[in-house]
Amino acid sequence: MAELKKSLGMTSLIALGVAGVVGSSWIYTSSTFFADLGAGGMIIGLLIGAALAACVALAYGELTSAIPRAGGEVVWGYTALGRPFGFATGWFHIGAYISSLAFYVTAFGTLLGKYVPGMDAMPLYSIADEAVTAPVLIAGLVLTAIVFALNWWGVSLGAQIQVVLFAVMIVIGLALAGTALVHGSPSNLLPLWTPEQEPVTSTLRMVVPGITYVVGFSLVAVLAEESSLPPARVGRAVVLTVACAAAFYATVLLATAYVVPWEDVAGMELGTIDAFTAAGFPLLGLGAFLIAVLGLVTSFIGLFVASSRVVLALARARMLPHGLARIDERSGVPRRALLFVLAVTVAFGLLGPGAIVWFLDAGGVFLGIVWLLVCIAKYRMPARYPGLEYTYRARPAFLPAVGAIGATLVIAFTVIPVPGVAMSLVWPAEYILLGAWALLGTVLYLVTPAPTDQEGTFREMLGPHADKLLAARRG
Repeated sequence: MAELKKSLGMTSLIALGVAGVVGSSWIYTSSTFFADLGAGGMIIGLLIGAALAACVALAYGELTSAIPRAGGEVVWGYTALGRPFGFATGWFHIGAYISSLAFYVTAFGTLLGKYVPGMDAMPLYSIADEAVTAPVLIAGLVLTAIVFALNWWGVSLGAQIQVVLFAVMIVIGLALAGTALVHGSPSNLLPLWTPEQEPVTSTLRMVVPGITYVVGFSLVAVLAEESSLPPARVGRAVVLTVACAAAFYATVLLATAYVVPWEDVAGMELGTIDAFTAAGFPLLGLGAFLIAVLGLVTSFIGLFVASSRVVLALARARMLPHGLARIDERSGVPRRALLFVLAVTVAFGLLGPGAIVWFLDAGGVFLGIVWLLVCIAKYRMPARYPGLEYTYRARPAFLPAVGAIGATLVIAFTVIPVPGVAMSLVWPAEYILLGAWALLGTVLYLVTPAPTDQEGTFREMLGPHADKLLAARRG
């Protein structure tokens, strides 16, 4: 069977990982976060979330260096924990990715509407009190088609575009930071909280969103099979992605709170965009808006290709229809998996933001489950495959366990309402959706028969790594 082409270098992996989840809403919702949590709550909470994510990324890096196979988490869960856990990691990962992709279908046009007039004209229908207009829907569907076309011909083309867009975002971010440093003042930033804002509570409330801000490291692991780098460098790229993403977010947010008083930003509509415009730099305000647009586009590109690779891994393991595992021999692209992702993205995207936001909020729980399972697999793998060689190791070895605790807390604090910490899902819609997704996955798993040729399935899922795993298990 054809294999995925190895065409991604270090720059491409970092760009796909970091820019693949930068997104857009944080640029203009920073005003809301500042108003609710203070500049300190948002920035410090984000960094705590990034630190917890980095602990999980260490587990990803170690496992990637040993088994750099498409759909990483599915493969590790299957080999280390068994078939049910392999399916669970893939299923919840698809839920997290697809919810974001579907949200972007209408979010793109909505974002353009902040500068382009007429995007709110011609409403077509309304779901959950959110109208979907023709211009917004057309813009989103055009973007979806473009992203699909980029991936149809190979991951390298989309990766090259991703690198260029990411470079533009970095240049704009540095311009924002430099301008704020020269023309801003420490008095605009301090104190980090108002007297009415409780520092600990406000910071904790940002940890969950902060974790989701830096999830790009999982994209690197999912795409590891297509990397031309040695496995050790791919493992390091996984961890480096977290540091790069956290640094980018923190730099832009600090610049926002430094160039004008952050308490003034809290009363603005478009966060960083309005902050630099009010400071007398309208071109930089436009630049901040451009970061939002490019962040959405790059996230769409990264998550779209990553989703198809998770589907590919599940299909290779016979936990989704095996036809989805077919790879085009000329392009080295899993085109059927791409078509599957396209169909699901458009189907959910047509529901509009009113419905998809429930799915998007539940995505944090989905990611927490995946991360927890990966951390468990990291510690279970040496017991099941004692002879397996790793070219990158998590140091200190206990840090992925800290990440597992963090993932567990994310799940618990999101699902179980805690007085004074507004982190829980919205009752009842988001709880129903969370349960429905888990139930649908359970039914799908139960009705999908286990393969009769288990060794053949194992070899297809692991590819060239199968013999190494089998030898390590015998060892």
